[in-house]
Amino acid sequence: MIKLISESTEYLQSKGFEKPEIGIILGTGLGQLIDEIEIIAEASYNHIPNFPTATVEFHKGKLIYGLLEGKKVVVMQGRFHVYEGYTLQDVTFPVRIMEKLGISTLLVSNASGAINLDFKKGELMLIDDHINLQGGSPLAFKGVSELGERFTDMSAPYDADINSKFENIAKENNITLHKGVYASVVGPQLETRAEYRMLKIIGSDAVGMSTVPEIIVANHLNLKVAAVSVLTDECDPENLKPVDINEIIAMANKAEPHMITLFKELIKTL
Repeated sequence: MIKLISESTEYLQSKGFEKPEIGIILGTGLGQLIDEIEIIAEASYNHIPNFPTATVEFHKGKLIYGLLEGKKVVVMQGRFHVYEGYTLQDVTFPVRIMEKLGISTLLVSNASGAINLDFKKGELMLIDDHINLQGGSPLAFKGVSELGERFTDMSAPYDADINSKFENIAKENNITLHKGVYASVVGPQLETRAEYRMLKIIGSDAVGMSTVPEIIVANHLNLKVAAVSVLTDECDPENLKPVDINEIIAMANKAEPHMITLFKELIKTL
């Protein structure tokens, strides 16, 4: 793993990725933040040694380096998922590369379904805690202790200071920003009515198919981390209708300006 990380990092450094401060992972339908960045360098995933390749049609496949609100950022335009056939180590490999390049903060976005029916589609949820239902750990491999503490503490995986700033920014800009618990499942199938009931019982406010592996590895690397979810549908088991993926993408796009405001205003303060 150390050799693979070094090869990927050296390639990106040779392409001009020079000591970014902040890493950003853009989720489903949340790609327009790229338009706000003064791009200095970019690399397609399939050109970066040892990198996985995004296979989801609405996920781009580029790592982008540039300036956002005066800060050096490295942005994943498209992420990886276990449901694409990747291992948890594959999914989180880019986080290790971004840390090796120099980031100290990781900001994550995703799309999810609202389990908490007080939350409505098109609104945002600040992730305060999570439940890992992906059936494994990205830290469960031989030699992990060479990269960080094997028994990584997860008592507070999301940075309280950054979350507080996000909440203040939301208030100042009249953005509805709920706070809650995100459950991460494997997918790619959507949940049954019984599964939605279970998710509510165990304390989930939203459910998705990503993010938690990256958060675990970010904590393993001692990065400050925060994540915001766009609620793209309402998961009411008593009134469940078939999900239209196009509607989910449209809802993510509708909420995107608010997400961009949150991220840009936060980055000004970091």
